[in-house]
Amino acid sequence: MEGLKNKRILVTGGMGFVGSHVVETFVGEGSSVVVPLRSISPYSYFSSQMLDQRVIQVVCDLKDKDRVFDVVSKYDIEYIIHLAAQPLVTTAYMHPSETILSNIIGTVNVLESVRLFPHVKGIIVASSDKAYGKTSKPYKEEDPLQGDHPYDVSKSSADLITSSYHKTYGIPVVITRFGNIYGEGDLNFSRIIPGALQAILSEETFIVRSNGTFVRDYLYVKDVVNGYILLLQHMNSLAGEVFNFGSHYNTSVLSLLHDMSVILSKEIPYKINDNAINEIPYQSLAWDKAQRMIGWSPIYTLDQVLPSMYEWYKKYMEKTQWKGGNQWMQSKGVPLNESPKKSGTIFFE
Repeated sequence: MEGLKNKRILVTGGMGFVGSHVVETFVGEGSSVVVPLRSISPYSYFSSQMLDQRVIQVVCDLKDKDRVFDVVSKYDIEYIIHLAAQPLVTTAYMHPSETILSNIIGTVNVLESVRLFPHVKGIIVASSDKAYGKTSKPYKEEDPLQGDHPYDVSKSSADLITSSYHKTYGIPVVITRFGNIYGEGDLNFSRIIPGALQAILSEETFIVRSNGTFVRDYLYVKDVVNGYILLLQHMNSLAGEVFNFGSHYNTSVLSLLHDMSVILSKEIPYKINDNAINEIPYQSLAWDKAQRMIGWSPIYTLDQVLPSMYEWYKKYMEKTQWKGGNQWMQSKGVPLNESPKKSGTIFFE
């Protein structure tokens, strides 16, 4: 990571799925990484890689504006990768106010800290393809933002606010929009790939919430990390830009399950519930701008990484003694494929 060694980087959401992989890469290259702390899961990717011993952890709720500024200024932050968000569409449907507060106000508070602390040289705000709303063709960066449900609107709104901070105050910010990210450490079992792997390992039937025809881009997490590295390296010339990061692998839920079965040589029994709420039927991202301006393109393929992912989830389930996942969740009143909070989680509020 040329030019980023010894840089002071704040990664919000750094203990989450994508954030853990970002943090792992940055500390491995000698960056000084600060990670806001709200909860600790002893079985997460962050914990399994012992990243807690390699970063500065600070107790911070991003909805607390004063505390966010305190962290940014106290640690003299140079770069921020803002990943923290409530990321689940289903959860947003059930808890819209919390989603809006987390995704919009949390982003505003980070932007305000950058506005008030001029030592920050660059900030990347992670968004989503869902900010664009419904479409029948691949999204381009110049397309209007037309989210129409709580999660989608929270992302559309946060993006517009972020752009306004650049245009009004000159904040050096870049917005990124990704498709469906997969990889080791994703513990949101409402998502297709971790949910299907959980079903295989639990010898259960996988529940498909949609009708199985919904189409998405699927992008491996290390390709996402590579995108962030390139953006930070080119930050001086990219302020105000928006970048899509898509993949070569754009497919339906049922096709994805079939491909996973072939790659792993394991059958994935499934049942179609067709009760998805607020989901977008078709999504794909045009990513030629990222390829043209920063030289990014996806490297990894599902068949390359799925076997190692299977082994990671196998070890995870052995450690957590996870058995009968769907039945356990139903008995606790958790919607099917919605990730439960595991025992052993420590909360800092």
